[in-house]
Amino acid sequence: MKENAWSKLGAYLKETQILGSIQNTLYWDQNTAMPKKGASWRADQLTYLARTLHERSTSKKFAELIFSAEEELKGLEDMDKNTIKSKKKNIELLNKEINKQRKIDPGLVVHLARAKSKGYESWQQAKEESEYSIFLPFFKELIQLRIEEANQISKEQTPWETLAQPYEPDISKELLSKIFNPIKDNIPMMLENIKEVKKVEWDLNQNTQKYLSEKLLDLFGRDKNLVAVAESPHPFSITLGPKDFRITTRIVKGEPFSSLLATAHEWGHSIYEQGLPSETHQWFAWPLGQATSMGVHESQSLFWENRIVKSKAFSESFFKYFLENGCPFVNSDDLWKSMNVFKAGLNRVEADELTYGLHILIRTELEIELIEGNLDPKDLPFEWNKMYKELLGIAPPNDKVGCLQDVHWSEGAFGYFPSYLIGHLVSAQITNKLEEDIGSIDNLIKNKSYQNIKYWLKENVHKYGRSMNAMELVKEVTNSEISPKFFISYLKNKINSLK
Repeated sequence: MKENAWSKLGAYLKETQILGSIQNTLYWDQNTAMPKKGASWRADQLTYLARTLHERSTSKKFAELIFSAEEELKGLEDMDKNTIKSKKKNIELLNKEINKQRKIDPGLVVHLARAKSKGYESWQQAKEESEYSIFLPFFKELIQLRIEEANQISKEQTPWETLAQPYEPDISKELLSKIFNPIKDNIPMMLENIKEVKKVEWDLNQNTQKYLSEKLLDLFGRDKNLVAVAESPHPFSITLGPKDFRITTRIVKGEPFSSLLATAHEWGHSIYEQGLPSETHQWFAWPLGQATSMGVHESQSLFWENRIVKSKAFSESFFKYFLENGCPFVNSDDLWKSMNVFKAGLNRVEADELTYGLHILIRTELEIELIEGNLDPKDLPFEWNKMYKELLGIAPPNDKVGCLQDVHWSEGAFGYFPSYLIGHLVSAQITNKLEEDIGSIDNLIKNKSYQNIKYWLKENVHKYGRSMNAMELVKEVTNSEISPKFFISYLKNKINSLK
């Protein structure tokens, strides 16, 4: 059988994806098992792969394959209309990406890959020693390189908007203001009106937290032959292949829910990836087989973490496991309230649903200032502490729990943070529709209907891949534009229920 242009392009994309999965495997190892002294060689490995992937994504051969496939489509108008539409969308996305990549100097790609690896290594040391100055020179280099990259890609958007595009396509500072300002206006007032609840100080040992996390994944229906779990300084989810999904969690001393909530969060990411078109689908390795945006991605992780595990119904169903392993509470209601203490804190990852958005607003404003040239990197700790005092009423005592707490900037991931708050908004809006369709979250949890939940999410969110952007997806699923009102309403109802 003669190989057509479409299948040739598909083979090329699959080979590129294989190289990308090798890159992801090295990243997974770097964060979970690699000895510290392996960092230099790992930087060389990742730099080589970054250069090779950039060459493949900008090559003359790739451009010719896309052109040939596009021309071939012109003679297939008798094919199923939906198939034609999907193929045209794939071509559109491929052309957009190759045009973007071709604007980037290959030398810059190499410098960035090395800077990211060194940035991550220096961040680890700086955080461990709580000394921002260790990270600062590498941070400055990352900022300069990413600004240069943004300027090479686009003159039509601001540098920060350009850098944010891979995470949230079509995002703009104007849209952010529209959906974030109501959060900034409402949450501090809501926080002020909350009667302070004294947090019960208790803990669970490392083995117990691992056990509870495993129980959680078993309850959710994790296939151990499909999903592997490890520990890392910063929890994450990553896909290494069509049947190889990895998640990490972490155990924080004095935070007995840390591992459980991180596991639930990363499970949500993994479930989204598992729900995307598989290798047997015609779009595997094609753009339509990828996640639409990190905002939607985060909506799925936040759904499992907050709407499921932090629910009253879940505490009732899971209480026996905590009780068997030494929790100090006599009933599930106390467990639930302990898991949902609304109080300003310094740590984003450990933050409650109410204050979490303020953590994201701080980071978003600061990184825009860093990238757009209004904030000198050396002044970041001061501005960080100042904003925490203004919005949350507390100031970090050191850099470790302040501006060094997150991994994102050490890897040059500017523009990622807004995805978390967008995720909260999307999660609330989508959950509202899910409950209309298949019943309340509480009843679904009581009946252990996790398979029904996963099926609804797959059929209404996951299966679309990149066939539409995040804002289009929200409209498609919920029949309304993205809005913060669903999230604000959810928070108000939860606060009232906790009284």
